Amino acid sequence: MKSIILAAAIVLSATTSFAEGMTHRVAIHVDENDPQVMNMALNNVANLTSYYEAQGDDVIVELVAYGPGLNMFVAETSPVAERIAAMSLAMPNLKFSGCGNTLSAMEARTDHTVELVSEAEIVPSGVVQLITLQEAGYAYVRP
Repeated sequence: MKSIILAAAIVLSATTSFAEGMTHRVAIHVDENDPQVMNMALNNVANLTSYYEAQGDDVIVELVAYGPGLNMFVAETSPVAERIAAMSLAMPNLKFSGCGNTLSAMEARTDHTVELVSEAEIVPSGVVQLITLQEAGYAYVRP
């Protein structure tokens, strides 16, 4: 009987230690030129990072913007540029990805180079990036 209890305690102890320190991966999708949606996406990043860190877990977040949502990263006009800069400094777990296809279309339409905020990295295709992240096990969030 004692050996069964001891074995159960060891199994529970091992299970508990594996549950602690988990790494969560989250892809957040922004495809609307709406400051409210952009801010909600950034709130999601802050809230889930705070929650998981309080649990002792790690979280990796990639916010992907394409289509009208790429305006979130346009340096001259982004309504959330200051927040992006501050969050990027405070959260090394956070990556911003902007769609190269959308950027090319914007530049062709305006006939000039569109500068993105320095925190944004250009990926070839925003939608493909979201698919790739989901195939790699990232949870998908669309505010």
